[in-house]
Amino acid sequence: MPVYAWKGLNAAGKNVSGTKDADGPKVLRQMLRKDGVFITEHREMLTGGAAKASPRAGDGGGGAPVSALRRQIDFGRLFERVRPQEVAVFTRQLATLLKAGIPLAEALNALSEQSDNKKFEVVLTEIRQKVNEGGALADAMATHIEIFPDLYTNMVRSGEAAGNLDAVLARLADFMDAQHALRSKVSGAMTYPLIMMILGGIVMAVLMIVVVPKITSVFEDMGHTLPWNTQLLIFMAGFAGSYWWVLIALGTAIYWGYKRWVRTKKGRATMDRVTLRLWLIGPLIRYVGVARFARTLSTMLSAGVPVLNALEIVKKVLNNDVLEKVVEEARDAIREGESIAAPLKRSGQFPSMMVHMIAVGERSGQLEAMLENVAVAYERDVDSKVQRLTTILSPLIIVVMAVAVVFIVFSVLQPILDMQNFVQ
Repeated sequence: MPVYAWKGLNAAGKNVSGTKDADGPKVLRQMLRKDGVFITEHREMLTGGAAKASPRAGDGGGGAPVSALRRQIDFGRLFERVRPQEVAVFTRQLATLLKAGIPLAEALNALSEQSDNKKFEVVLTEIRQKVNEGGALADAMATHIEIFPDLYTNMVRSGEAAGNLDAVLARLADFMDAQHALRSKVSGAMTYPLIMMILGGIVMAVLMIVVVPKITSVFEDMGHTLPWNTQLLIFMAGFAGSYWWVLIALGTAIYWGYKRWVRTKKGRATMDRVTLRLWLIGPLIRYVGVARFARTLSTMLSAGVPVLNALEIVKKVLNNDVLEKVVEEARDAIREGESIAAPLKRSGQFPSMMVHMIAVGERSGQLEAMLENVAVAYERDVDSKVQRLTTILSPLIIVVMAVAVVFIVFSVLQPILDMQNFVQ
């Protein structure tokens, strides 16, 4: 088994080195990564204590030709995607390496070699090559906008210009972790009600298509008029059993038409306006938007991004046309010499407490810190509103399902009871 001499950084960012037996460079990186070590350099030890540089994959120099199997297309990579969590981890690790004094190109090389995501590894390799050629890190990342959005690249560009890229990357990693936590809270809280709705729909479909027709078939030869609710149940069950394909096609067409309408400018504006007015859901969406606005703007201003550029990027992360228009109007007002708080207050879309805190931050010269406090406060409010929403939705879904089942049972039992009364 080959023996490798290696150098790297531990979890505290300190330089460490040593030798280790491993089946290859990839196995060596995996073994040391479990110990919290990021390899920056490794060499294979030859007989007699000499060492040779380990060739990079694809270099072809000093080694055997690349096999035909390695030249084959990796179809799994075509469907692989880079998750935001992976970008956040990369950002924090890059900040740690740069803070420890590792050159940027060398840090990118170390992180690309240790990436388990092949697609991300290829992207980082391309970025490292452009940096080696003298290009800026932000410009290299901007060519992969699906992985590094405008917010990311603008902050990196500001960090490069100010010479504090490691601090900006650390702040950016904190921001990405906070955004992921916020999304996870909302999506995780809505999972249980959604599963209940799906299961309830399946149960009702089975009852209406399979169970009810068999039970109600005994009423066909009764010879007297059935109650209206039983007639309605028989009609609904018969229609669902005979034309279920029509219901599926109609539901698919409605969904497709809705999605197409929402993609239009008018449809999106109308839908966003309606959702902000919905009971329970509207306040939650507004508070999520406020928290995103405050945290994103605070992070970008702290990184040195100009306020007009920051607002243009913040507008894109709100995911609500009504709030986006307010931010756009605020950007135009600031260009004309107004403060940030004034146009937000005129719109009536942002909570008054948030507007007041921003105004105080502007007057005291501590806008970034005040925006951070706003983000923390409204993320806490999002937690309480999510809990309230799930607390109300779960019993509400159960009640709706119970009412539907009671209607079916009553509609089946009523004619039977009427028959017994008629016989007596």
